[in-house]
Amino acid sequence: MISTTANSIFQRAIADYHVYDAIDHPISNPYESNSLEHLLYLKCWIDTAQWHMEDVVRNPEIDPKDGLYWKRRIDKQNQVRTDTVEYIDSYYLQKFAEVKPLAAASINTESPAWAIDRLSILALKIYHMEQETHRKDVDQSHIDSCQQKLDILLEQRNDLSQSIDELLADIEAGKKYMKVYKQMKMYNDPNLNPVLYSAQK
Repeated sequence: MISTTANSIFQRAIADYHVYDAIDHPISNPYESNSLEHLLYLKCWIDTAQWHMEDVVRNPEIDPKDGLYWKRRIDKQNQVRTDTVEYIDSYYLQKFAEVKPLAAASINTESPAWAIDRLSILALKIYHMEQETHRKDVDQSHIDSCQQKLDILLEQRNDLSQSIDELLADIEAGKKYMKVYKQMKMYNDPNLNPVLYSAQK
């Protein structure tokens, strides 16, 4: 089951990141560069770094110039995240290229890679919510509240994992088919963002 592999890799990537807990610490991807596992580890590392960028930029005491710097870094990181999701979808498009959909085959609301993207984000929520349950500087009500949230997140992971596995099995069996749309984000494109292309004139 791909979800079992993905969840294990996501946990490893998050744990590896937090050894140094530094946004700019270089990634050391342990998987073969042409493998799906490599993409999954990369995807979660990107998400983890972006998670901590989001923490930094929400500091109410942040200098506005620093805030703008981090906002622009988050935009760039989000584009890298999107590109990596599309690489994962390309892997599955190639994997299932020879599968002929059944006459009654239907399309899913999201592609496999975007569902896996949610699983990666969920792994981060689980990690950080669990950290909250271990804090020594909060009262028991905080611990209890975070434990309840953690229980729900773990249930979500089980449900989402099952859904991803079922989706991929259905695609392989021809019951569903993949149709991938590029995200076509406009705000980073100097030819599509009016503020950017107006500045070039």
